[in-house]
Amino acid sequence: MRVYLINSDDLITAHMAPIEPQENEIAVALLEELHAARLSGKRLLALWHGLPGTERLTKMGDRTAFTDRLWTVMETLPDQQPARASKQNDVIAMLRRPEGATVDEVRAVTGWQPHTVRGLFSGALKKKLGLAVVAAREERGRVYRITGRNA
Repeated sequence: MRVYLINSDDLITAHMAPIEPQENEIAVALLEELHAARLSGKRLLALWHGLPGTERLTKMGDRTAFTDRLWTVMETLPDQQPARASKQNDVIAMLRRPEGATVDEVRAVTGWQPHTVRGLFSGALKKKLGLAVVAAREERGRVYRITGRNA
């Protein structure tokens, strides 16, 4: 099933909704969800104008009919990778596994330097995304895991 991620800047097509949508981001997979999304008329027009091959409009007219028309055009968009399909997502998946991951294991997957991996853990994952990244000393070294969300 195709999912559309609508944020303040983009319309992104994906094959699955994010586990935790980011702030000011809406995930819609059905026309009914787009109708219920409570997007302003201005935002709906901005989405329309951002779609390829659409004519420039100054007003949308009937909201329901316009949303149906917008959905029809969105459904014709080619599949693309979501903006967040990245090494960061690969690392998050590794850290969510029960066995977690070491810095060296993450380096092997991403090709990053150790300081970049540790910076991702503390900056992007902990501070920006609010994930609870915990470390434990084990036989194979310091193992990092995501245990949930920070309080």
